[in-house]
Amino acid sequence: MGSITPSEAALPGNGQKSKPDAPRGESSKLFTPLTIGNGTLTLSHRIILAPLTRNRGVPLNNTTPNRVWYPGSLITEHYIQRTTPGGLLITEGIPPNLVGNGMPGVPGLFCEEQIKGWKEVVEAVHAKGGYIYAQLWNAGRASIPQHTGMPTISASATPYVDGECYPYPPPGESAQVKYEDFPPTELSVERIKEQIADYVKAAKSAVEVCGFDGIEIHGGNGYLPEQFLSSNINMRTDAYGSSPEKRCTFLLELMSALKEEIGENKLALRLSPFGMYNQARGTQRLETWGYLCRELKKSMQLSYVHFIEPRYEQVYSLEEKEKYLESWGFPDIDLKLFRDIFGDTPFVSAGGWNDKNCWGVLEVGTYDAFAIGRLFLSTPDMIERLKKGLPLNQYDRSRFYGPFPEPEIGYTDYPTYEEAEKVGGKILIK
Repeated sequence: MGSITPSEAALPGNGQKSKPDAPRGESSKLFTPLTIGNGTLTLSHRIILAPLTRNRGVPLNNTTPNRVWYPGSLITEHYIQRTTPGGLLITEGIPPNLVGNGMPGVPGLFCEEQIKGWKEVVEAVHAKGGYIYAQLWNAGRASIPQHTGMPTISASATPYVDGECYPYPPPGESAQVKYEDFPPTELSVERIKEQIADYVKAAKSAVEVCGFDGIEIHGGNGYLPEQFLSSNINMRTDAYGSSPEKRCTFLLELMSALKEEIGENKLALRLSPFGMYNQARGTQRLETWGYLCRELKKSMQLSYVHFIEPRYEQVYSLEEKEKYLESWGFPDIDLKLFRDIFGDTPFVSAGGWNDKNCWGVLEVGTYDAFAIGRLFLSTPDMIERLKKGLPLNQYDRSRFYGPFPEPEIGYTDYPTYEEAEKVGGKILIK
């Protein structure tokens, strides 16, 4: 971990440090243009709002249980606040269907009210000169049937282990339940095709009706696509499992169908080849994700690819994740393998980037841009602050995941530097 301090190692992080003599502020490569979408969009800078699930959707029905949420004016305001001319925002994970929604308060993209709400978000971002991609997210087995009103789904009927609980009590109850008490159902081939069709329908609505500049598939963090990729979850013996190559079939078919519907210029993908979230603990990482990426590169030219740093993990400290990587035989692993595979496809890195470690990294050429989430949440004017060397706001972790009675707190009430100065407020340094 080099010069990573003990206090840093005790937190989630990516193990990266800025180059000592790196240009900072406006002279950094962070503030140079980047072309995505195969030449169709030119970003004015290389700091992207990472997807942030914050459960601020408006319930469609005032009944219990409500199972559908749509984006209201508060979500629109959240994205407006973080829009910069020529900057790219990636939305929170948007479920393409009801069974794919893993949490309450998350607005989907499968009914009229949701489509209307997302269209208003897109129009507001475009009015400020920004760009926005919709991230499509299917939680798969990372849900419970009480939440969606139907059995959960996955590559196989593989339950969670070790007593991990769903983070919310079931509707109308006060206590959390264990995932393992509600194992998923294995998708038949017919139902696999139905899930792909739902993704395609949502992507078409996103691009053609809402006006999104493109869509990103969430292929990581232990959600449905990664459940197919993970050998400890996918126990199938048909064309969708049993080998690294076959475990890639679902995601390759999904991306192919999306390419045919909306075009590769508007299609991107997020992956976490070394992630462990949602108990994705499979083996053959390099074989599986290497094959997947080579096949994707051969068959399509994506708008960009989006990878999570190997040492960053939401549920483990940097020190703990380093130990896992060492136990897998990856003590010095990085994302260069995947950058080499994708070549000239714009390459975005996410996980653990901040105002201390982002300088001089893009200049090396492994990455083309950073996706930053939590600090962009707490610092709506982060782009301007990084340009000027101003400190960032601290985020309030307790306000990450709603729903909340006062949803604006810890969501749209973070001050800009100028606002904080006007009222004599203290800018908290991360």
